[in-house]
Amino acid sequence: MTKTAAALIIGNELLTGKIQELNLAYLGKELYRLGIQLRRVVMCLDDIDTIAADLNLLRDSHDYVFTSGGVGPTHDDMTLPAVAKAFAVPLVRVPEIEGLIRQYHGDRATEAHLRMADAPEGSTFISNEQVRWPTVCIGNVLIFPGVPEIFRAKFAAVRPHLTGGARFYSHAVFTHCDEGEIALQLRELEASFAGVSIGSYPTFRDPAYRTKVTFDGRDPDEITRAAETFCAQLDPQKIVRQEGL
Repeated sequence: MTKTAAALIIGNELLTGKIQELNLAYLGKELYRLGIQLRRVVMCLDDIDTIAADLNLLRDSHDYVFTSGGVGPTHDDMTLPAVAKAFAVPLVRVPEIEGLIRQYHGDRATEAHLRMADAPEGSTFISNEQVRWPTVCIGNVLIFPGVPEIFRAKFAAVRPHLTGGARFYSHAVFTHCDEGEIALQLRELEASFAGVSIGSYPTFRDPAYRTKVTFDGRDPDEITRAAETFCAQLDPQKIVRQEGL
């Protein structure tokens, strides 16, 4: 059975364009490698009621929900209280995390710093030797910071705890075709190969090719057959190269 995931990306600065969102592409690639299908992404404001409502919708319909952003010490970091509201539990101070904060900041530790030691009651925590600051998890929700470097480091610690289905495979064909030339062909191929998802991605700046066509799925043999069928229908001079599998 396919495991599914959703992402809740949180931050006013993302919605106003002040900061560019960089975690989603990484998350999608990593989940794909694990055989987990990222099916939905929601971006929302730093608002407790909004975060809680979006989170409840996502966690009820996906196996995993990954949040990104809003877990720092400032007034607009609302994610942890919002998660607590979504689960109808209080925030509680976690002694182990408080100890890490006091160890790191020493006498400079403030109550704002210590806010980051609060977690929804009933949470579990994932860390390893490389990433001692734990990822807070509750139910099927995993709470990540928005800073890309920290997001990636913490995901590496969480990865062994994520279970997916059979892995995905991908094959890409780079062509000199424009999308209009191959649109009908791709529609017919996808109907013929039900287990293969076919994507078409044009480029207007790369002189090497015009359209990249991808074949994704869990059965490598079916993917290979779909790609071979596609290539057999093209003028060989239209095929630039192939990648994958």
